[in-house]
Parts: sequence; C-alpha cells; structure tokens
Amino acid sequence: MNTAQLRRVTAESFAHYRPGLIELLLDAVGQGWSLGFKADLDAAQARSYFDEVLSDVEQGNLLLWVVVRDEQVQASVQLALCQKLDGRHRAQVQKLLVQQQAQRHGLGQQLMTALEQGARQHQRGLLHLDIQAGAPAEAFYRAQGYTRVGEIPDYTSGPNDDYHSTAIYFKSLHGASV
Repeated sequence: MNTAQLRRVTAESFAHYRPGLIELLLDAVGQGWSLGFKADLDAAQARSYFDEVLSDVEQGNLLLWVVVRDEQVQASVQLALCQKLDGRHRAQVQKLLVQQQAQRHGLGQQLMTALEQGARQHQRGLLHLDIQAGAPAEAFYRAQGYTRVGEIPDYTSGPNDDYHSTAIYFKSLHGASV
C-alpha cells in the first residue's frame, strides 16, 4: 500500500480529485458533521457545491489541499483568503475533512501544517475558524495552537435540523515568518 501523500489542488488538477472530494463530503455529512449541509445531501448537490469551490480556487480566493493514498482522497482542508481590503491579512480555515476509516492517523495535522504554510505564503497571519461547540475536533484545534474566543448559541443547524452552538477559534501566525 502506498503511503499518504499531501497535495495542493489547483484549478488544473481539480477534476482529478473532484470524485474523491465528493465522496469525502458525503462521508462527513453521513457521520453527522455540521458542515452547512442537510442529511439528505446527495452526489448532485455535492457536485454543485464543488463547482463553487472550483470557481473560488480559479479566482485565487480559496486554497485547497488533499491527502491521497493510492490516488484515493482520504482527507482535505480549505483556506478561504479574505478579499476585503482591510482583511487581506486573514483567512478562514474551512472543512477539514478526514474519511472515517482514515481518522486518527495524523492526516489532519499534516493538512493543517500545509494550510499554515500556505497562509504564510499568501501573507495571511491571522487564521480563524468556527466549529460545533463540544465537538471532539475542538481538542484537535486547541492542540494546533488555536485559541477559543467564544461561543454563539444555536448558530447552526446540523444535518438533521438540530441546532448547535458554534465555537469560534483563531490563531496568529505573526512572529512566525509571515
């Protein structure tokens, strides 16, 4: 079996990874993750979502990484680069996804390291994210050096229309060769 390989997805390589990204998203929503989709998410809706992702990648507004094993997408993460004139120093971490059978093997850490390097290359020294409050991933982000700044009650509705509070985190890369 081949080892996992980290790759940056470009507009040119997007088509190669698209089927795996769709499967990854369907897997995550199927696990009940609150990602902005409902439980009835199907492949057509996921394809439509990834049309938007491709457009953002093409425009340079979004950076995307995957980890593949035997050319199968195991994990991915996105970094949305703020385009506002007063926000060109910040970016939002989005949709860190890991296939259920590939979890707890360091893929998330590998992706976050690449994401932070990408943020630095694009002069983004402030990263932020939101996550379902109380989710196991909170411990992961704290271990990555992210600081929890608060919680918004009933901010999001999960795949089954149940409301969840959202925790807000940030990490400053300033002083770390931004």
